[in-house]
Formats: sequence, structure tokens, C-alpha cells
Amino acid sequence: MKIENKNDGKSGMFYIESNGEIIAKMTYRLNENLIKIDHTEISSQLTGKGIGKKILVEAVKFARENNIKVKPVCDFAKSVFEKEPAYDDVYYRNIPENSQN
Repeated sequence: MKIENKNDGKSGMFYIESNGEIIAKMTYRLNENLIKIDHTEISSQLTGKGIGKKILVEAVKFARENNIKVKPVCDFAKSVFEKEPAYDDVYYRNIPENSQN
């Protein structure tokens, strides 16, 4: 299955299409230095096949190629980013500068 990406410079989505129908997608907002993933939706026919993670890998690849950060807002993307240290280089965290962490 081929994962496509389309955007208009402000918003877009990574998606998989089958027979003219989008069966998996991850939508995002985009500005010059940040991609904000806001929704992930996978068709029931693809459930349990790791498609969400594969689409997220494409989003991370896109961020790295464009030297931008990723702010995962949707629960799925956020949970993957929190568990996957390999994505730390592109993971945008909203941590105040005066944080005592």
C-alpha cells in the first residue's frame, strides 16, 4: 500500500487510497517550521495491521526532509511519539523555558 501526501502549504494529509476511496489518513496543519498532526483515521478493514504507525513514519520522514518539528495533537500520534525515542529529533514539546523538569 502506497502512502501519499498532499498539502496546500497550510494543511494536508498522509493517506492511503484504494479504488478511489481514502481508507486511511492522518491530517495535519503546517507552517514553516511545524507540522501539527490533528487527526488519524483508519478504515476497519485495516485495523490491527500497523497502518497508523506506517503513516506516522511517513510524517516523521516528511518532517526530517523539511527540517521541521512535529506536534502530535491527536491521541494516536501523541501516544506513539511518547513511546518512541527514535522520533525525539522531530518531536515538538511545549515545555516552558522556566520548567523545573
